[in-house]
Order: sequence, then structure tokens, then C-alpha cells
Amino acid sequence: MGYAYLWEFMVAPEHAAEFERVYGPGGPWVALFRQSAGYLGTSLLRDRSNPLRFVTLDRWRDESGYREFRTAFALKYRELDERCRRLTSGERALGSYDESED
Repeated sequence: MGYAYLWEFMVAPEHAAEFERVYGPGGPWVALFRQSAGYLGTSLLRDRSNPLRFVTLDRWRDESGYREFRTAFALKYRELDERCRRLTSGERALGSYDESED
């Protein structure tokens, strides 16, 4: 069973294009996550009714793989998070989820 977590971001208008580049499939967040064998992929979603609201969906093989990544890459994660803080006016976790098996 897969593991996923979602984050909501409110993006500063002047940084919307940069936010999409940084958090999108070719950006530094995905590059960092790809260093973990348990990483499966990220989707960046833009709200149709509020173009400054984004949601990221990060997928992992399982929760333990995600936890191992966070431990092994804690410093790099914090550094990247700090560098990206200026792009948003707010962010919040939307939760962790188990992917159902069909």
C-alpha cells in the first residue's frame, strides 16, 4: 500500500511562476525526493478558483520510506524549505494518506 501526503500553499503573486518551477516535476524538491529509493512521484495542483493556491501530492512506497528519507536528508530538506519560504504567504499540511489498493 502506498503512502502520500499533501501540502497546501498560498503563493505570493509575484512568485507564482517561480513557485511552479521550484515545486514542479523538474524542480529542486523533486530532485531532492528522487534521492530516496522509496519516492514514487509528486503532483503539483493549481486551484482553478484561486490561481495562487497550490496543493502538492507527494507519493512514497510506504510511510517508513518517507520517514527514512526525512531522517537521512533532514538538513538538505530544511535548507531547501528555508530558501523557498519567500515564495509563499502561507502553507499547511493537509494530511497523510494511505493509497487504496484496487
